[in-house]
Amino acid sequence: QVQLQAFGGGLVQPGGSLRLSCAASVSITGIDRMDWHRQAPGKVREMVAGITSAGLPNYGDSVKGRFTISRDNARNTMYLEMNNLKPEDTAVYYCHAEIRRKGWHRDNYWGQGTLVTVSS
Repeated sequence: QVQLQAFGGGLVQPGGSLRLSCAASVSITGIDRMDWHRQAPGKVREMVAGITSAGLPNYGDSVKGRFTISRDNARNTMYLEMNNLKPEDTAVYYCHAEIRRKGWHRDNYWGQGTLVTVSS
């Protein structure tokens, strides 16, 4: 089973930056998609950014132009570089991995989450 460990969250001031990391227990070349989701208090969980095994990224509208997702195959790690952070970015950020099986079956794995708090 794939295990994911997310870390790098913390308290930052508005306009600051953080880099989140998600380390996988398996080679991420075998993971079809990895992405970051976040959930703020009282809000539904939303997809922040995703990246395919080929390195193709996509972003949610609320973070486009501010966040950058990347992956390091040698380290089996996915990253989320967050810049110009806003109070609205405050949330628990979760690492997610998807492995596609035969047919439409998907295996999904979640990390434990890391808290990002943006406040002055």
